[in-house]
Amino acid sequence: MIKIMTIFGTRPEATKMAPLIKVLDACAGIESIVAVTAQHREQLDQVLDIFNIKPRYDLNIMRQRQTLADITTQALVGIERIIKEAKPHVVLVHGDTTTTLAASLAAYYNQAKLGHVEAGLRTYDKYQPFPEEINRRVTSVLADYHFAPTNAAKENLIKENILANNIHVTGNTAIDCLKYTLRAEYTFGESALNELDFCKRVIVVTAHRRENLGEPLRNICRAIRRLADRYHDIAIVYPVHLNPTVREVVFDSLANHPRIVLTDPLDIMDMHNLLDRSYLVLTDSGGLQEEVPSMGKPVLVLRNVTERPEAVAAGTVDLVGTDEERVFTAARALLDDAQRYKTMASANNPYGDGFASERIRDILLGAQSL
Repeated sequence: MIKIMTIFGTRPEATKMAPLIKVLDACAGIESIVAVTAQHREQLDQVLDIFNIKPRYDLNIMRQRQTLADITTQALVGIERIIKEAKPHVVLVHGDTTTTLAASLAAYYNQAKLGHVEAGLRTYDKYQPFPEEINRRVTSVLADYHFAPTNAAKENLIKENILANNIHVTGNTAIDCLKYTLRAEYTFGESALNELDFCKRVIVVTAHRRENLGEPLRNICRAIRRLADRYHDIAIVYPVHLNPTVREVVFDSLANHPRIVLTDPLDIMDMHNLLDRSYLVLTDSGGLQEEVPSMGKPVLVLRNVTERPEAVAAGTVDLVGTDEERVFTAARALLDDAQRYKTMASANNPYGDGFASERIRDILLGAQSL
C-alpha cells in the first residue's frame, strides 16, 4: 500500500483536490489520508460536505484577522506533527496557497516525497498574485513530482532547471471537478438565484484578491454599476467575499440596484451551476479562468497579469486589468458584438479533458522510487 497524504486549507484547493481524493480513495493500492489546515473554515467545509470527504486530520488554524505569518507558522508546526505521525510516502499539495507553502516545507523537513498538483504556473512578478507567486515557486524547488496542467506550465518548470522526467502534463483537476457538480436540472441553495430570469444575460462577477483591494476594487465596482445602468436586459450576480474590506467597498458601490444581486459566497455546487447558466464572467479568480472556458462562456480577467496565459492565447479569456473604462469597454464589446462573443465562447479550452486525477493516480502508482 502506498500512503498518500493530501493537504489543503482553502476552498479553491479543496475544489481541485476533491476529484483527486475521490480517485485515490477508490484505488485498492493506495491508503488515502486527507489533512486540512482550515486556513479558510466555513468555505472549506462546504466543499468537504458536498464531496463527502472526511479528513483524518483537521488543524483548524483559522483565526480572525490572521496574517500570512500566522497562517504559515501554525500550519507548518501542525503539518509537521501529522506527517511524523502518519508517515506518508507522498504528500500532495495544490497550487499556491500559504497552506501549500507550509506543507511543502514540512514534507521537506521530514524527507517525505512531495507531489505538486497544478505545478508550473508563473507570472514572474513576486507581488502579483501575492503571496501566491512565491508560494508556488518555493514549492517547485521542493517538489519531487510536478503535475503540470499544460505544456506551457511544463516549459516554465524546465526553464527553472526542473528535470523533465519529474514533470507530468496531466490537465487540470478543476475540469475533473465539473463532472461532480454540474446538473442539467438544478435548484440553487441560495434562494436569490432561483429568482433570476436566465432568459436575460446573466453576468457573474467575483473580485477579492489582495492586490485589488482599495481603489482597483472601487474601479471594478464603478464599471459594473455603469453596465447595470446601461443594459436593461442583463442581471449581474456578485457573490461577495467575506473579507470586511471587500464587503465595505462592494456594498457601498453596488447595493440597492435593481439589476445587481449581491450574495454571500456560494458553495461550489451553486457557483458552478450559476457559471454554467451565465452569459459572461468577470473575475480576478485563478480557478474560474480554467473552469468557465470549459462551459463555453467568455471570461474577462480583472487582473494586470495572469499565470494562465494559455487561456489568453486560446482566446477564451481577455486580460483587462482593473481600470474602470477598460473593464466597462471590454464588457460592452461582448454585450454589443455577437460575433465577438461567439468567437470567445467557442474557443478551445486548453486545460484538459477531465481525467487529470486518474493520470496523477497512475503516475504515483507507477513511480519506482516511492
